[in-house]
Amino acid sequence: MNSNNSLRSTLRIARIELNTLFYSPVAWLVLVIFAFQVGMTFSNVMDQYIHNKIMDYGMYGVTGGLFTGMRGLFPKVTNYLYLYIPLISMGLMSREYASGSIKLLFSSPVSNRAIILGKYLAILVYGLALMAVLALYVFYAWLTVEHFDAPMVWTGMLGIFLLLCTYSAIGLFMSTITSYQVVAGVGTLAVLAALNYVGEIGQGTAFVRDITYWLSISGRVYEFIAGMIPSEALIYFVALIVFFLTLSVFKLDTDRAERNPRRTWLRYGGAVACLVAVAFVSSRPACKFYLDTTYTQSNTLADESIEVMERLTGPMTITTYVNLLDKNAFNAMPRSLKRDFERFEKYTRFKPEIRMKYVYYWADCGNNELRSRYPNRTDEELAELVCNANYMDFKGVMNKEQIDRIIDLRPEGYRFLRVVEYGEGQRAVLRMFEDMNRHPDEAEISAAFKRFIEPSPRVAIVSGHGDRTMDNPGSRGYNLFSHNLTFRNSLINQGFTPEEFDLGEGEIPSDIDILVLADLKTPLSAAERDRLDAYLARGGNMYLLCDVTRAGTMNPVVRQLGIEFGDEILVAPAKDQDPTLLPAVITEEAAQIYPRFDKLRNYGVRMGLTGAVEIRLRGADSLFRVLPLLKSDEEGVWNERETTDFIEDSAVYNPAAGERQREYLLGAALSRRVGDKEQRIVVLGDADCISNDGLAAQYWFGASNYTLIDGAFRWMSYNQFPIDTTHPDYVDNDISLGKPARKWNKWGATALFPGLLLLAGILLIVKRQRG
Repeated sequence: MNSNNSLRSTLRIARIELNTLFYSPVAWLVLVIFAFQVGMTFSNVMDQYIHNKIMDYGMYGVTGGLFTGMRGLFPKVTNYLYLYIPLISMGLMSREYASGSIKLLFSSPVSNRAIILGKYLAILVYGLALMAVLALYVFYAWLTVEHFDAPMVWTGMLGIFLLLCTYSAIGLFMSTITSYQVVAGVGTLAVLAALNYVGEIGQGTAFVRDITYWLSISGRVYEFIAGMIPSEALIYFVALIVFFLTLSVFKLDTDRAERNPRRTWLRYGGAVACLVAVAFVSSRPACKFYLDTTYTQSNTLADESIEVMERLTGPMTITTYVNLLDKNAFNAMPRSLKRDFERFEKYTRFKPEIRMKYVYYWADCGNNELRSRYPNRTDEELAELVCNANYMDFKGVMNKEQIDRIIDLRPEGYRFLRVVEYGEGQRAVLRMFEDMNRHPDEAEISAAFKRFIEPSPRVAIVSGHGDRTMDNPGSRGYNLFSHNLTFRNSLINQGFTPEEFDLGEGEIPSDIDILVLADLKTPLSAAERDRLDAYLARGGNMYLLCDVTRAGTMNPVVRQLGIEFGDEILVAPAKDQDPTLLPAVITEEAAQIYPRFDKLRNYGVRMGLTGAVEIRLRGADSLFRVLPLLKSDEEGVWNERETTDFIEDSAVYNPAAGERQREYLLGAALSRRVGDKEQRIVVLGDADCISNDGLAAQYWFGASNYTLIDGAFRWMSYNQFPIDTTHPDYVDNDISLGKPARKWNKWGATALFPGLLLLAGILLIVKRQRG
């Protein structure tokens, strides 16, 4: 049969099948119920945005919220299709077998391929009717959402349509193997369930893991819904569609004419082999391609991270050292490795040759939770227990003595650790953190990678004059801020190399990039002052922090900068709150050194200062350009001169005592030209804000003290570290609907539109019966 005749036969079968579908009450009922569910979901989400607008709560990323978020339309639609497509596809061929009309098709000059393609084309047209229901709400949102992110939504529509096509192909195949429609429908659901589960099979074996994980349909469409077109998922859907259509044709070939069983099995085996080959090749990092269609480019790395990856040209290996006794070990068990690979997928897009290795061992790491459950077992017995629970061979797991001969993990406490090796022996580490996310994010990963191509800035914290030391885990210490291994925003995890330095031991090394001087309890000696002056004269950058009662020791240091600290504590009494806790306001000028400050300011975020003092500008004495960073409120804040015991007594404003209620400068950025560089100094009127306790102020009133670390040190390191991982801001932040639209949205989406579809279906079916 030539191609023209084959095409006409395909279209003829498709037309006949469409007549059967659209004259069927089941097809119309599914369409009406689908329209009702879609309308209900969309109207509920849109109603929430209208409510937010009425209450003036503010909105951002409305497009994503409507269609792709947790409550969005598209994720719900994928659940509906899982049930509806089997109902529609179960009779495509089963009906022919049950009625005996399959014999007429086999006796006609119509090829098996034309039969299958015609049937498949018919159900795709029905699928387009379902997609048209979605498109109606997409069009409505495009009219009502400001700066609607259309490319992201159309990408989601593409993913849903591919999912629909895949379900249809599976349903068509199942309908070729039985004459019972219900069996075909249940069989389709069983195959879909198997495709969701298959990704859990064989995860302990590398090659099998790659194939079975690729075959899993679970979560495939969500990449499209999020606005990303990944080549692997695109190939997956197309390959699965072709595979099941091919099997359908093979089944008809077997039914239509006697065939050698061996040849039949070879054909099926060849189809499976082709699918496995496609799976293996398309899952290789070097064969993957991506297109992020979102306005914010939220599915890919930020610009700075991309620049880092483009500069990395040497070989790279990430070795994960997994202590079976660590609480984070489950993240890298053999059955979890594919998910672990995905944590670095944004990076392998730019450097597909990154190798991932895993080393398993056991050693005591202070996991008291595990020990409390099995108090009578040794470390070795616990490790063997973990192996058995995770289907691992204990013989391949190293003990503490064996791992110590390979790498020294004692400084890391034998915790879960990744060691990144690049080029000729360069190393960086990626740690797990004690927060909700635990895993290193883009900022930490990119910072580790950037260490390979740029020197890590050295940060020296002056010691010998107080207790603000790196190793002090107490409330006033600087352990979290500087080198706490499990705190995400610690300098050591953001690309810096922190260390302590005693000014009494000698000159400040020339390769110190930033000097931190905080809360001097005792004055600097003359020799120490000379060394500090020499550092400032050569243009060294500094982070200066003063606390209450420390103005006498700090002012001799800072007066040469054209500033001085006040000696009176500032208070801001509020109900059920320490009056010395001061919510500092971020200034408009702060965005000049760190753009994120502007976003935090717009959101009303404050910085939590405790026992703060005023920063005074000395005007004519300054050689620096002064940029205000933090200020107090104009009202409710004053310099307290009378109260000293804020636990037993209350701070009461008394102008007669010289107390003044006004705006106070609490933080400033100083800069000047020294030779061919710009000297940068950050000054804060509180040394507790970045202390171990101070960094917890965010939990009191939504403060964001850790950004005082990120912002200040990024500016002082000339934007080298921390890595800026911000993306363009959302622009779809408003809708053109008000209160009157709420009722019309609800009734139109859940009653009017589904009702019109129901009426159209009834009229069409009645017309056919009368005709």
